Amino acid sequence: MKRKGTQAFVETLKQEGVDILFGYPGGYAVDLFDALYGQKDIEVILPRHEQGLIHEADGYARSTGKVGVCLVTSGPGATNLVTGIATANYDSIPLVCFTGQVSKNLIGNDAFQEVDIVGITRSICKYAITVRERKGLVRIIKEAFYIAKSGKPGPVLVDIPKDIQLALFEDDFDKPVSIRGYKPNTSVHMGQLKKAMDMLDKAKRPVFLAGGGVNIAGAGEEFTNLVNIARIPVVTTIMGKGAIPTDNPYYVGNVGMHGSYASNMAISECDLLFSIGTRFNDRITGKISEFAPNAAIIHIDIEASSISRNIKVDVPIVADAKLAIQTMLERVKDCFHEEWNSQIDKWKLEHTIRPQNAIGLTPDKILKEISARYQDGIIVTDVGQHQMWTTQYLEMNGRTKLLTSGGLGTMGFGLPAAIGAKLGNPDKQVVCISGDGGMQMNIQEMATAVTCELPITFCIFNNSYLGMVRQFQQLFFNKRYSSTCLRCRKSCEKNCFDPNKECPPYSPDFIQLANSYQAKGIRVFKQEDIKKAFELAASNKEGPTIIEFMLEESELVLPMVPGGNALNEMILDC
Repeated sequence: MKRKGTQAFVETLKQEGVDILFGYPGGYAVDLFDALYGQKDIEVILPRHEQGLIHEADGYARSTGKVGVCLVTSGPGATNLVTGIATANYDSIPLVCFTGQVSKNLIGNDAFQEVDIVGITRSICKYAITVRERKGLVRIIKEAFYIAKSGKPGPVLVDIPKDIQLALFEDDFDKPVSIRGYKPNTSVHMGQLKKAMDMLDKAKRPVFLAGGGVNIAGAGEEFTNLVNIARIPVVTTIMGKGAIPTDNPYYVGNVGMHGSYASNMAISECDLLFSIGTRFNDRITGKISEFAPNAAIIHIDIEASSISRNIKVDVPIVADAKLAIQTMLERVKDCFHEEWNSQIDKWKLEHTIRPQNAIGLTPDKILKEISARYQDGIIVTDVGQHQMWTTQYLEMNGRTKLLTSGGLGTMGFGLPAAIGAKLGNPDKQVVCISGDGGMQMNIQEMATAVTCELPITFCIFNNSYLGMVRQFQQLFFNKRYSSTCLRCRKSCEKNCFDPNKECPPYSPDFIQLANSYQAKGIRVFKQEDIKKAFELAASNKEGPTIIEFMLEESELVLPMVPGGNALNEMILDC
């Protein structure tokens, strides 16, 4: 039976198990939306902006392990996906992004709302293609899902011209996917792994470094078992946080620019670094020439091109993290070294990451309440100081899930990603932690949360500044707060060094803004009101709640490794 391209599109989505699609209609996608109308198997979510839309699909994918799917029109609809595609690409998140396109005969003629979206996104996604023939539509869509979720996951873009959408063809939906030249690795090189395990047995100061690949592979339980048998200290990247419960006796903390003192020192002093699922980006390594200077380095990663790209390693192993760890469990021995573990415990005790004797409403106190309240929940962050505080202070018990933009560091990610996470996990508690700057970047998605009746708690850490940049300006630019004060107005003194009582009021008023969206708004000034605010938010079952925490402008994220410094060269106090 011949079908229109739009009908084949919907049928293929069903076969791929798509239950939620995030879509924003337009002229060159309206036929696809018409085919989705009335479908019971696929829920179409209408966001308020395409950037919010793709972050919602991203949050859905991160929290469920499924492929996130989005559909937009051509031109500006397609280009508004670019930041979200790059965000997902850096963090290896499986997305399939469909874009409408002008008819083939108009491509290249500067037609209304025509852009070469494949050319624009080719370098920031796993694969991008324009469908050129109607007979290839189903095959290309099936291949898109396979590519997105296999090997190292990532976003795929499929551009569908208007005439392809309307053309008739008799499709074969049962033909299996077979892509010439694309064969993801599904095995572990046993010789390399044996060599790595032998080195682990002989090491005196070994450290495990767990990256986001462990979480993406769903290998947290296996990794925790491995650590408990080997009794080796573990440090994590930001994306690797949660790969092992934070109360595990062998867990040290995060490593890198805002990592703990003990974690950074463990990397600097170890004689064997066994890394799993990390790219070794600059936020993790600090000064490359002084990263783990005394250590042999083993690197397990599913992507061969990620190995020895930034840090030269001694034993490369291309493998899925879960498969590699399962194989390691068959060979691992007790590798406990009392002197080494005691040294790390001493560093942890002498340089605790929690501020001592902090007075008033501080980030660690808010996150202590979140840790206790959302032990089986999903924590989503935006990007900035609050993100770093979350990765420093959040306690994770093995059931908690943390979603954050790690590689690209995308402000505006948090609010929509939390919406996607809640839609994908309706029975889970979802809390979003954002700064006052990042919250405003996709604030329009509050309408999406309201219309979808999602009881999400949105926490705003309001310090009236773009806090992370302000911290750099305070520490390294002599308090020249250029373009970071969010209370600044045209009438303000131009060379302001510090806020004072004469400063203009903050805009917007987040409580009134919440009310305008028919959401609930709560403002917190005092430590003793933290718990009550979360209790009020929990009682709001019909929609979202904003809790605005009024923090001191001068709160800093410490420790901090200044750019270009070695990991053991940390700012510990100011």
